[in-house]
Amino acid sequence: MSYQTEFDFTLPRGYIDRDGTVHRNGTMRLSTALDEIAPMRDPRVRTNQAYLVIILLSRVVTRLGTLTDINPGVIEGLFSADLAFLQDFYRRINETGTSAVEVVCPDCNSHFEIDVGRLGGS
Repeated sequence: MSYQTEFDFTLPRGYIDRDGTVHRNGTMRLSTALDEIAPMRDPRVRTNQAYLVIILLSRVVTRLGTLTDINPGVIEGLFSADLAFLQDFYRRINETGTSAVEVVCPDCNSHFEIDVGRLGGS
């Protein structure tokens, strides 16, 4: 049995790099205990607790478009909608181990799963 540790996502808006390229598709891995503990040693987190999410996401987002060096500066440059999306995506995959959620059609009452990693766009 294989265990999924990386999840693909599509950001609602996308990160715009220095060259003007928009990066929307990415990959996030499951977090480790160290991922959650290490940011607490960062001086930016010590002076501003809200910065914790920036450090944490920069550790677990492994790819964003063609970018593979996802550092705090990249996460800082995200639009607020994208940051909120990644925070929710992080919580979802780390709590449930999947990016899928079960939904019910309000018209026919059918149950099916959707991948929230793809809700950010096409």
